[in-house]
Amino acid sequence: MVQIKVTDRSQVSPWHTVATLVLSLVAGLAAISVIFLFFGVNPLFALKKIFVGSFGSAYGFKETVTKAIPLMLVGSGLALAFRAKFWNIGAESQLLMGAIFATWVGLNWCPQLPAPVAVPLIFLAGFVGGALWGVIPALLRIRFAINEVISTLMLNYICAEFLTLLIVGPWKGKTKFGFPYTDDLPASAILGVLPGSRIHYVTLFVALAVAVVLAMVVYWTRFGYEVRVIGENPEAGKYAGINFFRTTLIIMAISGGVAGLAGVGEVAGIHHYLSYPDSISSGYGYTGIIVAWLAKLNPLFVILSGLFFAGILVGGDAIQISLGLPAATVQVFNGTLLIFLIMGDYFLKNKVSFHFTTRLQAGAN
Repeated sequence: MVQIKVTDRSQVSPWHTVATLVLSLVAGLAAISVIFLFFGVNPLFALKKIFVGSFGSAYGFKETVTKAIPLMLVGSGLALAFRAKFWNIGAESQLLMGAIFATWVGLNWCPQLPAPVAVPLIFLAGFVGGALWGVIPALLRIRFAINEVISTLMLNYICAEFLTLLIVGPWKGKTKFGFPYTDDLPASAILGVLPGSRIHYVTLFVALAVAVVLAMVVYWTRFGYEVRVIGENPEAGKYAGINFFRTTLIIMAISGGVAGLAGVGEVAGIHHYLSYPDSISSGYGYTGIIVAWLAKLNPLFVILSGLFFAGILVGGDAIQISLGLPAATVQVFNGTLLIFLIMGDYFLKNKVSFHFTTRLQAGAN
């Protein structure tokens, strides 16, 4: 008879952490290879096609950086929330709410403003929009004990439908010939891009700065210490006098606000107007969850993991065209990697041992 015993690991070395991460990725890629085989596709060829399509050409790399910008922002904010064990699954709607706020400010306040004033203003509006939307589930959890996974997930649908209502109703652009878009943002609120690319460099700089600043906050400030204590040992946090209400609100304001900045970049840097939710965000709020986990909830490492998963998104488009695979292939790819990353994290923190016993010993126990 086999008995399975799970115990906490007292210490985890950096080498063990890296090895577990690598093994999780290898196991995830092996599982994805089986999926490719199921579709009759050579997995080595498909994986090569993905990474060559995203990193093997100048065009592919520029597109990868473009898609990495919102993933870096969303992933950095989620890494902060997840460290406090606040499971924010609502970054998708926080991104969209940031886009909504930025569009309103851009259309109504910025036409007469110069770019040095208009651009910071729309970023501020986007941060406020995402932060306000992020605070809602925090209040629901603290005051009414409503599970944040459910509330943040449901808010995604509410925000998406609200955005759709705006663009087909009161915000429908008069210059769009009846199409469900808002009017274009004024020139002063449109972000510049690097020549020959869609890389809106202002948002790229913001994303890199946010990752660095949040890493410093988490590891070098009192607030970051409170975040880590809440996530690792809530009882110790209460004993130390940490204000859970204030800290949780700040965490979700930052997490939601940073996602809102990603929405600003997509509207002002890519589209220049507000359109359907799935046009503004290619599932960045959900992919950002995997980005944060791959980075081990370290905002600084989110820069690398954001580039990695952006490459998968760009390469996924390539294999859809060249191999004729379904559009959902990328989501299956990302979801499979997330499952194996979570499994790896579990085995990193817990030691699983097997004990073989006889029937007599099992009865005595």
